[in-house]
Amino acid sequence: MAVAMPSDTPDAGDRQFMARALRLAERGKYWARPNPHVGCVLVRDSTVVGEGFTQPAGGDHAEIMALKAAGDAARGSTAYVTLEPCAHTGRTPPCCNALIAAGVARVFVGLRDPNPKVDGGGIHRLQAEGLAVHQGLMADQVEAQLAGFLQRQRLGRPRLRIKLAMSLDGRTAMASGESQWITGPQARLDVQKLRAESCAILTGVGTVLEDDCALTVRDSAFDDELLPAPQRRALRVVADRHLRTPAHAAVLQGEQPSLILHGSGADASHLPETLEHLALPGEAGGVAPAEIMAALAARECNEILLESGPTLAGAMLRSGMADALIVYIAPVLLGSRARPLLELPLDEMAEALRLQLVDRRQIGDDHRFVFVPQSVA
Repeated sequence: MAVAMPSDTPDAGDRQFMARALRLAERGKYWARPNPHVGCVLVRDSTVVGEGFTQPAGGDHAEIMALKAAGDAARGSTAYVTLEPCAHTGRTPPCCNALIAAGVARVFVGLRDPNPKVDGGGIHRLQAEGLAVHQGLMADQVEAQLAGFLQRQRLGRPRLRIKLAMSLDGRTAMASGESQWITGPQARLDVQKLRAESCAILTGVGTVLEDDCALTVRDSAFDDELLPAPQRRALRVVADRHLRTPAHAAVLQGEQPSLILHGSGADASHLPETLEHLALPGEAGGVAPAEIMAALAARECNEILLESGPTLAGAMLRSGMADALIVYIAPVLLGSRARPLLELPLDEMAEALRLQLVDRRQIGDDHRFVFVPQSVA
């Protein structure tokens, strides 16, 4: 069968419907992992007849939700899908087959899916069956929305964002270790949402021993109907070379899953048998940043949020594993004896790490800045 091509280029109406699909996709970002959160809108005669977004893994994809909502009205419609419909059978059947069977006439795809199991296969299947397919509508927005998933598919590692909270003079805690709370309640609520949209929350054993952090995601942070309480909790990960994490540590308690990454030969006899831990093959039994990221990529993690002390945060930044720094700055001064933001043993100006500011906003009394290292900008 001849390959069908779109008879027209996207207009303002097409962009409006794709923007609606992008907004729908946001509703799945707290539970879709490891799948990408995708939105789909079905339109016939300029009227929306069905729409949907990715459900938790094993549930309906966005296209299937939209088709179920549309019923017979899907025939002859145009589909606006933020990411290429899948063409393989995983936990669910191929979405491109469902679109074809429903009689959809045209498909606007925001972005081609780089997953090797898809990678153009869905688009080719639709075209082979005579559907007109347009690629690239609002692709930049889809790239930003699915950054972690896309990076794991393209580079083989998740996206790592380092969350930092500091005083105006660049300090994170008093010399005694006291740090609660530098930032205000609105900023801490914002961090809850960062945690919820992450596949894993990573910290170091030093932070566990000093702060006894729980790294939980609180349901109370999600009281908006567009931000439902996450159905799947982010994995809590501790980088602990010598397995010093105590069995009673808060990060190991509760229903939210935990994982300890440690060096080879470390003694795990004090840990509960039900706790998952993994030895990494680092030099001299170490836990290297690249090995941590490889281990989490193997678990299909797309987004990693690092909440740690200056040592691990500095190591991740120096290693080139960090993709963004999310820095909360509070209008407070902690003084020269307080602890620094990062451990970066730099001696010369030529060694300075340059950052690019990509976002800034006020959150309560605090300010949030998002930077990306210039090497990945």
